[in-house]
Amino acid sequence: MPVRTGGQYVAGLKARPREVWVGGERVDDVAAHPAFRRPVARLAGLFDLQHDPARRHRMIWVSPATGDDVATAFMPARDRADLEKKHAAYRGVAEATLGLMGRSPDFMNCTLLAFAEGAEVFARGGARFGENMVRYYEFVRENDLFLTHALMSPQNDRSRASSAQAERDLHLGLVSESADGIVVSGARMIATLGPVADEVLIYNIPGLPPEDARHALVFALPIDAPGLRQVCREPYDRGDTRAADHPLAANFEEPDSLMIFDDVLVPWDRVFVYNDAAIANAIFPDTSLRSYTAHQTSVRGLVKLEFAVGVAMALARAVSTDRFLHVQQMLGECVEAIEIVRACITRSEVHHEPTLAGSVRAEIAPLFMARTYLARTYPRVIEIMQTVGAGGLLAMPSTADLESAIGPEIERYYQGAEGMPGAERVALYKLAWDLCGEAFGMRQLQYERYYAADPVRNMAANYLNYDRTACDALVDRALALGGRA
Repeated sequence: MPVRTGGQYVAGLKARPREVWVGGERVDDVAAHPAFRRPVARLAGLFDLQHDPARRHRMIWVSPATGDDVATAFMPARDRADLEKKHAAYRGVAEATLGLMGRSPDFMNCTLLAFAEGAEVFARGGARFGENMVRYYEFVRENDLFLTHALMSPQNDRSRASSAQAERDLHLGLVSESADGIVVSGARMIATLGPVADEVLIYNIPGLPPEDARHALVFALPIDAPGLRQVCREPYDRGDTRAADHPLAANFEEPDSLMIFDDVLVPWDRVFVYNDAAIANAIFPDTSLRSYTAHQTSVRGLVKLEFAVGVAMALARAVSTDRFLHVQQMLGECVEAIEIVRACITRSEVHHEPTLAGSVRAEIAPLFMARTYLARTYPRVIEIMQTVGAGGLLAMPSTADLESAIGPEIERYYQGAEGMPGAERVALYKLAWDLCGEAFGMRQLQYERYYAADPVRNMAANYLNYDRTACDALVDRALALGGRA
């Protein structure tokens, strides 16, 4: 089948009720529930982008198996032009969400491409597991499914391995196997957009010790699999948020969930790694996963950074503080951040590198630098936004006030510089507060810090994996000047 429309995505959710809990209430129809209705609508819009005549050339690719249109994120790149097409597709999705939906469908699509191209890694546990992965990639690609993932065990006793927790099935692990498949129990987090996804792909963050072999599992399931339930964090929008007062929370909420597996059967054709910590740990370094996801997330992060910087600059212009040197310095720092991330992405595409599958990927080193830099610079931009907005961020009335009898007073006392109407300034400052002060914005901040895993380990990896050849050669040349080398 060709790429889905937004309507087809929503119809698929309704056709497959899942067990989701939010606010103490069990939800079957997530497409209709107030806490999920708006995220579903936003995601539906992303599927419709693939049918926009002005965007189709970058959003779709022709399937080599069926000749149907499929999403560009599934496309192996053969040259720089293909990488630039993928970049354009990622940017199209990110611009539609202002970069605020970190787990849009293209993220898991490029993950599956990396896994399919790296099928030999999964085949280390037996040829059938590699074959399963390739077939699953093709199944998701041809049906244009939307996946979530859940990589982390619950944060119980983090000083102990999963196998040493207080309860046997606290962390997701194997219970039994049969001719039909494996049975698993336990929990995983954080499934971003899990309640409104079609399927879940489970894999591990590297670092599993050998004694955790029972927890070293990679598999996929439909979200409505019997025994699978999700418990959502408290929503930032339950469908009653007024968009004029909270424009971001009302439009770009990404529900996160804890996934609980209660003796869930995983058919053998959906199993990709089975009881093997070494293979589970090898998935990140031995496939193109890190490069492919870093390419997508860096483009998405760049758009989000551009949006946040744009808001900060607009705040300064609204009251003419952009004429002050110290404000110009802070905004200059923000602009510098945009250009550094953009340069890293461009370099990665120009200096692309071959994969073992015969395709090419964006160079991993500059993408890693972009990911670790974004984890530091996005919080800094938010801090600058808070500083530039100052006390004005805390003083904005509601839209209801503007529409009331007191409205003319608000228009008078909240007007901005150079004739900016009061209502326009209030709207801008409320947008900024949604991003830099409210719960929605704080979740966005925490997401950027940790979505790529432990920032300390990531920074250390930048050092450990860096090609020091040029640096070392210069040091040796300097030492030779004194006759020491």
